[in-house]
Amino acid sequence: MTNPPPVKSVRLGPWADRLFGWAAKGAALLTLALLVGILLSLVVGAWPAIEKYGLSFLTRSVWDPVQNDYGGLVMIYGTLATSFIALLIAVPVSFGIALFLTELSPAWLKRPLGTAIELLAAVPSIVYGMWGLLVFGPILATYVQQPLQSLFNGVPVLGALVSGPPVGIGILSAGIILAIMIIPFIASVMRDVFEVTPALLKESAYGLGSTTWEVVFKVVLPYTKAGVIGGIMLGLGRALGETMAVTFVIGNMNQFNSPSLFEAANSITSALANEFAEAASGLHQAALIYLGLVLFFITFVVLSLSKILLARLKKNEGAKA
Repeated sequence: MTNPPPVKSVRLGPWADRLFGWAAKGAALLTLALLVGILLSLVVGAWPAIEKYGLSFLTRSVWDPVQNDYGGLVMIYGTLATSFIALLIAVPVSFGIALFLTELSPAWLKRPLGTAIELLAAVPSIVYGMWGLLVFGPILATYVQQPLQSLFNGVPVLGALVSGPPVGIGILSAGIILAIMIIPFIASVMRDVFEVTPALLKESAYGLGSTTWEVVFKVVLPYTKAGVIGGIMLGLGRALGETMAVTFVIGNMNQFNSPSLFEAANSITSALANEFAEAASGLHQAALIYLGLVLFFITFVVLSLSKILLARLKKNEGAKA
Protein backbone atom coordinates (compact mmCIF):
# COMPACT_ATOMS: atom_id res chain seq x y z
CA MET A 1 0.00 0.00 0.00
CA THR A 2 1.45 3.30 -1.05
CA ASN A 3 1.06 6.48 0.98
CA PRO A 4 -0.64 9.41 -0.76
CA PRO A 5 1.65 12.25 -1.67
CA PRO A 6 1.73 15.04 0.98
CA VAL A 7 -0.52 17.98 0.29
CA LYS A 8 1.49 21.09 -0.31
CA SER A 9 0.19 24.11 1.57
CA VAL A 10 -0.44 27.05 -0.67
CA ARG A 11 1.46 30.05 0.61
CA LEU A 12 -0.26 33.34 0.18
CA GLY A 13 2.20 35.86 -1.13
CA PRO A 14 3.61 38.84 0.71
CA TRP A 15 0.64 40.86 -0.54
CA ALA A 16 -1.56 38.97 1.96
CA ASP A 17 0.72 40.01 4.83
CA ARG A 18 0.64 43.60 3.64
CA LEU A 19 -3.15 43.48 3.34
CA PHE A 20 -3.46 42.16 6.87
CA GLY A 21 -1.09 44.86 8.13
CA TRP A 22 -3.11 47.58 6.41
CA ALA A 23 -6.35 46.19 7.85
CA ALA A 24 -4.92 46.13 11.39
CA LYS A 25 -3.53 49.63 10.99
CA GLY A 26 -6.84 50.84 9.58
CA ALA A 27 -8.72 49.41 12.55
CA ALA A 28 -6.39 51.20 14.97
CA LEU A 29 -6.66 54.50 13.08
CA LEU A 30 -10.45 54.14 12.86
CA THR A 31 -10.65 53.78 16.64
CA LEU A 32 -8.48 56.86 17.08
CA ALA A 33 -10.58 58.79 14.57
CA LEU A 34 -13.78 57.82 16.39
CA LEU A 35 -12.29 59.02 19.67
CA VAL A 36 -11.28 62.35 18.14
CA GLY A 37 -14.67 62.66 16.45
CA ILE A 38 -16.52 62.11 19.73
CA LEU A 39 -14.35 64.70 21.44
CA LEU A 40 -14.87 67.26 18.69
CA SER A 41 -18.63 66.70 18.62
CA LEU A 42 -18.81 67.20 22.38
CA VAL A 43 -16.79 70.41 22.15
CA VAL A 44 -18.97 71.75 19.33
CA GLY A 45 -22.19 70.87 21.15
CA ALA A 46 -20.97 72.35 24.43
CA TRP A 47 -19.45 75.48 22.89
CA PRO A 48 -22.26 77.90 23.92
CA ALA A 49 -21.82 76.86 27.56
CA ILE A 50 -18.02 76.89 27.26
CA GLU A 51 -18.14 80.37 25.74
CA LYS A 52 -20.41 81.73 28.49
CA TYR A 53 -19.01 80.03 31.60
CA GLY A 54 -15.55 78.78 30.69
CA LEU A 55 -13.87 76.80 33.46
CA SER A 56 -16.06 78.48 36.07
CA PHE A 57 -18.72 75.96 35.03
CA LEU A 58 -16.77 73.40 37.04
CA THR A 59 -17.04 75.41 40.26
CA ARG A 60 -20.60 76.73 39.98
CA SER A 61 -23.27 74.89 41.99
CA VAL A 62 -26.26 76.62 40.38
CA TRP A 63 -28.43 74.54 38.05
CA ASP A 64 -31.59 76.49 37.16
CA PRO A 65 -33.18 75.76 33.77
CA VAL A 66 -35.90 78.33 34.48
CA GLN A 67 -33.39 81.16 34.83
CA ASN A 68 -31.13 79.56 32.21
CA ASP A 69 -28.20 79.52 34.63
CA TYR A 70 -25.99 76.44 34.94
CA GLY A 71 -23.03 75.02 36.80
CA GLY A 72 -21.71 71.50 37.02
CA LEU A 73 -20.17 71.31 40.50
CA VAL A 74 -23.02 69.31 42.08
CA MET A 75 -22.97 66.68 39.33
CA ILE A 76 -19.19 66.43 39.27
CA TYR A 77 -19.07 66.04 43.06
CA GLY A 78 -21.80 63.39 42.96
CA THR A 79 -20.01 61.41 40.25
CA LEU A 80 -16.65 61.47 42.02
CA ALA A 81 -18.07 60.83 45.50
CA THR A 82 -20.18 57.83 44.48
CA SER A 83 -17.32 56.34 42.44
CA PHE A 84 -14.89 56.80 45.34
CA ILE A 85 -17.29 55.12 47.78
CA ALA A 86 -17.83 52.29 45.30
CA LEU A 87 -14.07 51.67 44.94
CA LEU A 88 -13.54 51.95 48.68
CA ILE A 89 -15.97 49.10 49.20
CA ALA A 90 -15.45 47.03 46.05
CA VAL A 91 -11.64 46.78 45.92
CA PRO A 92 -11.09 45.03 49.29
CA VAL A 93 -14.15 42.81 48.79
CA SER A 94 -13.01 41.85 45.28
CA PHE A 95 -9.49 41.18 46.54
CA GLY A 96 -10.87 38.90 49.25
CA ILE A 97 -13.01 37.03 46.71
CA ALA A 98 -10.09 36.56 44.32
CA LEU A 99 -7.79 35.48 47.15
CA PHE A 100 -10.30 32.94 48.42
CA LEU A 101 -11.01 31.48 44.97
CA THR A 102 -7.34 31.09 44.03
CA GLU A 103 -5.66 30.19 47.34
CA LEU A 104 -8.15 29.08 49.99
CA SER A 105 -11.29 27.68 48.39
CA PRO A 106 -11.79 23.91 48.20
CA ALA A 107 -11.79 22.56 44.67
CA TRP A 108 -15.50 21.67 44.65
CA LEU A 109 -16.49 25.26 45.51
CA LYS A 110 -14.29 27.20 43.08
CA ARG A 111 -16.33 26.77 39.92
CA PRO A 112 -19.88 27.31 41.32
CA LEU A 113 -18.81 30.26 43.45
CA GLY A 114 -16.88 31.86 40.59
CA THR A 115 -19.83 31.38 38.25
CA ALA A 116 -22.23 32.88 40.78
CA ILE A 117 -20.06 35.98 41.16
CA GLU A 118 -19.76 36.39 37.39
CA LEU A 119 -23.54 36.12 37.04
CA LEU A 120 -23.88 39.31 39.08
CA ALA A 121 -22.36 41.16 36.12
CA ALA A 122 -25.23 39.95 33.91
CA VAL A 123 -27.92 41.57 36.06
CA PRO A 124 -29.24 44.69 34.24
CA SER A 125 -28.38 47.96 35.93
CA ILE A 126 -32.02 49.01 36.11
CA VAL A 127 -32.71 45.95 38.28
CA TYR A 128 -29.98 47.06 40.67
CA GLY A 129 -31.55 50.52 40.73
CA MET A 130 -35.04 49.22 41.46
CA TRP A 131 -33.72 46.89 44.16
CA GLY A 132 -31.74 49.73 45.68
CA LEU A 133 -34.74 52.05 45.75
CA LEU A 134 -37.38 49.60 46.96
CA VAL A 135 -35.40 47.18 49.16
CA PHE A 136 -31.93 48.42 50.05
CA GLY A 137 -32.85 52.08 50.60
CA PRO A 138 -35.39 51.45 53.40
CA ILE A 139 -32.99 48.98 55.06
CA LEU A 140 -30.16 51.55 54.93
CA ALA A 141 -32.39 54.26 56.36
CA THR A 142 -33.85 52.14 59.18
CA TYR A 143 -30.86 50.10 60.31
CA VAL A 144 -27.94 52.40 59.43
CA GLN A 145 -28.86 56.07 59.16
CA GLN A 146 -31.28 56.30 62.08
CA PRO A 147 -28.97 54.53 64.57
CA LEU A 148 -26.03 56.66 63.38
CA GLN A 149 -28.08 59.84 63.79
CA SER A 150 -28.97 58.83 67.33
CA LEU A 151 -25.35 57.93 68.11
CA PHE A 152 -23.74 61.08 66.66
CA ASN A 153 -26.45 63.56 67.59
CA GLY A 154 -24.73 66.83 68.54
CA VAL A 155 -21.27 65.73 67.35
CA PRO A 156 -19.98 68.58 65.11
CA VAL A 157 -18.56 66.69 62.10
CA LEU A 158 -19.92 63.16 62.35
CA GLY A 159 -23.42 64.43 63.04
CA ALA A 160 -23.38 66.42 59.80
CA LEU A 161 -22.20 63.39 57.82
CA VAL A 162 -25.29 61.36 58.78
CA SER A 163 -27.86 64.17 58.84
CA GLY A 164 -30.85 64.42 56.56
CA PRO A 165 -34.23 62.73 56.24
CA PRO A 166 -33.98 58.94 56.64
CA VAL A 167 -35.32 57.96 53.25
CA GLY A 168 -32.48 55.70 52.12
CA ILE A 169 -31.42 57.58 49.00
CA GLY A 170 -28.35 59.71 48.52
CA ILE A 171 -24.63 59.54 47.84
CA LEU A 172 -23.90 56.62 50.17
CA SER A 173 -26.74 54.52 48.80
CA ALA A 174 -25.62 55.16 45.22
CA GLY A 175 -22.01 54.34 46.12
CA ILE A 176 -22.98 51.03 47.73
CA ILE A 177 -25.12 50.03 44.75
CA LEU A 178 -22.24 50.88 42.41
CA ALA A 179 -19.90 48.80 44.56
CA ILE A 180 -22.20 45.79 44.24
CA MET A 181 -22.28 46.32 40.48
CA ILE A 182 -18.51 46.56 39.95
CA ILE A 183 -17.44 43.80 42.35
CA PRO A 184 -17.97 41.03 39.73
CA PHE A 185 -15.77 42.85 37.20
CA ILE A 186 -12.89 43.56 39.57
CA ALA A 187 -13.08 40.17 41.29
CA SER A 188 -13.11 38.27 37.98
CA VAL A 189 -10.07 40.12 36.64
CA MET A 190 -8.17 39.72 39.93
CA ARG A 191 -8.96 36.01 40.04
CA ASP A 192 -7.79 35.49 36.46
CA VAL A 193 -4.50 37.36 36.95
CA PHE A 194 -3.85 35.62 40.27
CA GLU A 195 -4.23 32.26 38.52
CA VAL A 196 -1.55 33.10 35.92
CA THR A 197 1.11 33.46 38.62
CA PRO A 198 3.54 30.55 38.08
CA ALA A 199 2.94 27.80 40.61
CA LEU A 200 6.71 27.42 41.02
CA LEU A 201 6.98 30.91 42.51
CA LYS A 202 4.21 30.32 45.04
CA GLU A 203 5.44 26.84 45.97
CA SER A 204 8.95 28.21 46.49
CA ALA A 205 7.60 30.87 48.85
CA TYR A 206 5.54 28.30 50.75
CA GLY A 207 8.62 26.08 50.94
CA LEU A 208 10.56 28.91 52.60
CA GLY A 209 7.89 29.13 55.29
CA SER A 210 5.74 31.99 53.97
CA THR A 211 2.12 32.21 54.98
CA THR A 212 -0.70 32.57 52.47
CA TRP A 213 -0.88 36.30 53.25
CA GLU A 214 2.87 36.73 52.61
CA VAL A 215 2.70 34.73 49.38
CA VAL A 216 -0.09 36.90 48.07
CA PHE A 217 1.48 40.23 49.02
CA LYS A 218 5.12 39.41 48.24
CA VAL A 219 4.76 37.08 45.25
CA VAL A 220 1.32 37.19 43.62
CA LEU A 221 0.61 40.94 43.78
CA PRO A 222 4.05 42.06 42.50
CA TYR A 223 3.77 39.58 39.63
CA THR A 224 0.22 40.61 38.67
CA LYS A 225 0.15 44.32 39.59
CA ALA A 226 -0.59 45.44 36.03
CA GLY A 227 -3.63 43.16 35.77
CA VAL A 228 -4.87 44.11 39.24
CA ILE A 229 -4.69 47.83 38.49
CA GLY A 230 -6.34 47.17 35.14
CA GLY A 231 -9.22 45.40 36.86
CA ILE A 232 -9.65 48.27 39.32
CA MET A 233 -9.67 50.79 36.47
CA LEU A 234 -12.25 48.67 34.65
CA GLY A 235 -14.48 48.81 37.70
CA LEU A 236 -13.90 52.55 38.13
CA GLY A 237 -14.83 53.15 34.49
CA ARG A 238 -18.06 51.20 35.03
CA ALA A 239 -18.82 53.23 38.16
CA LEU A 240 -18.16 56.57 36.46
CA GLY A 241 -20.38 55.74 33.50
CA GLU A 242 -23.27 53.98 35.24
CA THR A 243 -26.59 55.73 34.64
CA MET A 244 -29.83 53.95 35.53
CA ALA A 245 -28.88 52.45 38.88
CA VAL A 246 -27.51 55.77 40.09
CA THR A 247 -30.55 57.64 38.80
CA PHE A 248 -32.84 55.49 40.95
CA VAL A 249 -31.02 55.90 44.28
CA ILE A 250 -29.03 59.16 44.28
CA GLY A 251 -32.03 61.46 44.68
CA ASN A 252 -31.47 63.69 41.61
CA MET A 253 -31.25 66.98 43.53
CA ASN A 254 -29.03 69.74 42.16
CA GLN A 255 -28.22 71.47 45.44
CA PHE A 256 -25.62 71.40 48.18
CA ASN A 257 -27.60 71.38 51.42
CA SER A 258 -25.14 69.59 53.68
CA PRO A 259 -22.06 67.35 53.56
CA SER A 260 -24.20 64.38 54.61
CA LEU A 261 -23.56 61.08 52.87
CA PHE A 262 -27.29 60.41 53.11
CA GLU A 263 -28.25 63.67 51.39
CA ALA A 264 -29.89 63.48 47.97
CA ALA A 265 -27.50 64.59 45.22
CA ASN A 266 -26.97 64.19 41.49
CA SER A 267 -24.37 62.84 39.10
CA ILE A 268 -23.38 63.63 35.55
CA THR A 269 -24.94 60.49 34.11
CA SER A 270 -28.20 60.82 36.02
CA ALA A 271 -28.51 64.50 35.03
CA LEU A 272 -28.05 63.57 31.38
CA ALA A 273 -30.59 60.73 31.64
CA ASN A 274 -33.20 62.89 33.36
CA GLU A 275 -32.90 66.14 31.43
CA PHE A 276 -31.42 65.60 27.98
CA ALA A 277 -34.64 64.43 26.34
CA GLU A 278 -36.52 67.51 27.57
CA ALA A 279 -33.72 70.08 27.24
CA ALA A 280 -34.44 72.85 24.76
CA SER A 281 -31.81 73.61 22.17
CA GLY A 282 -29.59 76.37 23.39
CA LEU A 283 -27.75 76.90 26.66
CA HIS A 284 -29.52 74.11 28.55
CA GLN A 285 -28.59 71.47 26.00
CA ALA A 286 -25.08 72.89 25.71
CA ALA A 287 -24.63 72.70 29.49
CA LEU A 288 -25.65 69.04 29.48
CA ILE A 289 -23.20 68.30 26.67
CA TYR A 290 -20.57 70.19 28.66
CA LEU A 291 -21.22 67.75 31.51
CA GLY A 292 -20.64 64.89 29.07
CA LEU A 293 -17.37 66.51 28.02
CA VAL A 294 -16.32 66.79 31.67
CA LEU A 295 -17.09 63.09 32.20
CA PHE A 296 -15.00 62.30 29.12
CA PHE A 297 -12.03 64.16 30.60
CA ILE A 298 -12.51 62.57 34.03
CA THR A 299 -12.28 59.15 32.42
CA PHE A 300 -9.20 60.24 30.44
CA VAL A 301 -7.51 61.57 33.60
CA VAL A 302 -8.25 58.34 35.49
CA LEU A 303 -6.76 56.26 32.68
CA SER A 304 -3.69 58.51 32.50
CA LEU A 305 -3.14 58.28 36.26
CA SER A 306 -3.32 54.49 36.09
CA LYS A 307 -0.69 54.45 33.34
CA ILE A 308 1.55 56.77 35.36
CA LEU A 309 1.12 54.57 38.44
CA LEU A 310 2.10 51.46 36.49
CA ALA A 311 5.14 53.24 35.05
CA ARG A 312 6.28 54.32 38.53
CA LEU A 313 5.82 50.79 39.87
CA LYS A 314 7.94 49.38 37.06
CA LYS A 315 10.59 52.04 37.63
CA ASN A 316 10.75 51.33 41.35
CA GLU A 317 10.91 47.63 40.65
CA GLY A 318 13.89 48.17 38.38
CA ALA A 319 15.58 50.38 40.95
CA LYS A 320 15.32 47.67 43.60
CA ALA A 321 16.82 45.15 41.21
